[in-house]
Amino acid sequence: MLGLRTLARVAGEVRRDVAAAHARDPAARGAPSAEILTSWPGVQALLAHRVAHELHSAGIPIVPRSLSMASRVLTGIEIHPAATIGQGFFIDHGSGVVIGETAEIGDDVTIYQGVTLGGTGFATGKRHPTLQDNVTVGAGAKLLGAITVGHGAKIGANSVVIHDVAANSTVVGNPGHAVRVDGRRPEGPDTDWIHLPDPIADAIKGLSARLGDIEHDVAELSGRERPPGGEVHALRQVRGPSPAGG
Repeated sequence: MLGLRTLARVAGEVRRDVAAAHARDPAARGAPSAEILTSWPGVQALLAHRVAHELHSAGIPIVPRSLSMASRVLTGIEIHPAATIGQGFFIDHGSGVVIGETAEIGDDVTIYQGVTLGGTGFATGKRHPTLQDNVTVGAGAKLLGAITVGHGAKIGANSVVIHDVAANSTVVGNPGHAVRVDGRRPEGPDTDWIHLPDPIADAIKGLSARLGDIEHDVAELSGRERPPGGEVHALRQVRGPSPAGG
């Protein structure tokens, strides 16, 4: 089974996981470590995973998966025993989190509820994401396939990411697009999730403004002023009624 050295390492990892909860969850500040271990599902699921992962690595059958499934029932968080997770990992709230078999997570990573680190198709081998150090993944985000999310990157809530993410970038949308937040590339888990840029909305606004300019140009070329009724009414004035009388 597990040797004393392995148990000591797991205990050290758990202490750092508890410290991460203290540092990154305002509700945990001032709470005793025992309360976090007994009341924070993200910490509990991670504790179960660290034991299950060591058993899996030692070639123990049945027990690692059984421990993983029991943890899922109790915490709502599913972590495959083979997934590799670094130190200082924090799952905030955690319900609905799924971490696949070949997922690799670096140090000081933070993810929120509803996040999926999933695979695509039925391929074997490496098929789940790799998250490098200091990555933050917002609630409900889906990261799919053998992609790499670079150091310090931020994934916005409900984003769907299917391509590699550069270090220190922020990704939003479905499919995910890399954006910047106020020209800054913040380090650590704090991000202004409410005011993240929306590149698709920005593109639509740009198209709308361009359409207004075209309307104005067409009205000037026709010698008429642009009517207040919008672009469709303006174009009908320029073109005249349709053959069908519409």
